[in-house]
Amino acid sequence: MSSHTTGSADQRIFIDKQSPAAYQALVQTSEAVRAVAAEAGLDRRLVELVNLRVSQINGCAYCLHVHTRAAVRAGETAQRLGVLAAWRDTEVFTPDERAALALAEATTEPGDAALQETAYDQAREVLTDDQISAVIWVAVTINAFNRVSIMSKHPVRPQ
Repeated sequence: MSSHTTGSADQRIFIDKQSPAAYQALVQTSEAVRAVAAEAGLDRRLVELVNLRVSQINGCAYCLHVHTRAAVRAGETAQRLGVLAAWRDTEVFTPDERAALALAEATTEPGDAALQETAYDQAREVLTDDQISAVIWVAVTINAFNRVSIMSKHPVRPQ
C-alpha cells in the first residue's frame, strides 16, 4: 500500500518547502553564480535573458514570471523581451548576448553535439573564459530551478 497523502491528481508537493535544506543549497548556489557572473563582467540584463531563454525552452511559467520582472527591473525593454524566443531572427541582441543565448540553449539541450560545438565556438569569439563559465553556470542553475517549479507546479496568479 502506498504511503502518500490522498488528494486530487493535480496536487503537488512543493519540493522547495518539503525539503528546505536541499532548496536552500540551490539558493546558495544561485547566489554564488550571480556573484561569479558579476565578477566576470556579465550585465544583469544578460543574466536575466539567459534565465528567461532557458525558462522558455523548459516551459516554466513560474520562472518566466519571476525573471521577466527581474529583467524589467534590470532595465530590459519590452521589445527585446517580446522577441527573445526568436532572438536569432532579430538584430536587437549584441554579439555577446547572442553568444550567451546560444550557449544557454546548448546547456539546456545538450543532446545535439554539433549545436553545442557551434555555440561554444561562437562564445569563444566574444566572451572571456570567465564569462563562458558564468553563462553555463547561470543556465545550469536556472535549469534546476525550472525543474523545482515545474515538478511542484508553482502557480502564477494574476496581479
